[in-house]
Amino acid sequence: MVGLDPDYDLLPAEITSRYPRAGYETDAEMKVACFREFLSAVLDGLRSEAVAAKIQVAYFEALGAAGYALYQSMVSLAIELGYVVIADVKRGDIGSTAEAYARAHLDVTGADAVTVNPYFGTDGLEPFFRRAREGGKGVFVLVKTSNPSSSELQDLPLASGRPVYSRVAELVNGWGEGTEGSRGYRAVGAVVGGTHPEQGAGLRRQMPGVPLLIPGYGAQGALARDLAAFFDAQGTGAVVNSARAILYAYRRRAGDWREAAVREAREMRVALWAAAGRV
Repeated sequence: MVGLDPDYDLLPAEITSRYPRAGYETDAEMKVACFREFLSAVLDGLRSEAVAAKIQVAYFEALGAAGYALYQSMVSLAIELGYVVIADVKRGDIGSTAEAYARAHLDVTGADAVTVNPYFGTDGLEPFFRRAREGGKGVFVLVKTSNPSSSELQDLPLASGRPVYSRVAELVNGWGEGTEGSRGYRAVGAVVGGTHPEQGAGLRRQMPGVPLLIPGYGAQGALARDLAAFFDAQGTGAVVNSARAILYAYRRRAGDWREAAVREAREMRVALWAAAGRV
């Protein structure tokens, strides 16, 4: 899976030189033009290498209304090109607000799935789960995230002795009941960072019917061999995200930036299939 996390300072000069600041009223409009060309080319080039696209909304929201319009158009383009689209929005709030978030990011944009924050509990996520049950949408709940300080809360021991993230995993199991597909996986998944392979292996065992979204590959340091235990016995059940390592592969590789992204994604796919036992 390719993550769309556009960073103007990392774009190829070939892109930025075509959109000089003088041609736009604001920096945001100029950056939107650059991002549109860059991300469209990436999505078009990776169709044979990536099954899904995770679009991080924060990078687009930071550019105001024009940026959010670009976010919506990137969701539409990715769907048109055949990707499963995950809106990485990490939303969570009281019921009425959660309903608005779910409507915005699943109904209006048409994304296939979203990421959500479980801190509000069940009622803060129910609008998303309802769309999973009734509308064929997917929901990925933050369980054990890839960032270094995730342990400050997620690893805290409960009275039972087990960590908080294990309790969240238990809730995820329950939240997804009744949404199983033809292969036994549910529409409510879990975000489990690839930077925590030991915990990831335990969570795979604890959540056998839950699809895992795995960030942390590439720029954050997780390697394919670290992720073998995140997959099931058939080498499925997980989708691995890489954003910066793919998008900006040209900074480490010679040649055209488009070709560099494709080569990076291909090597990632081959390595992950090998780790999962699919080759």
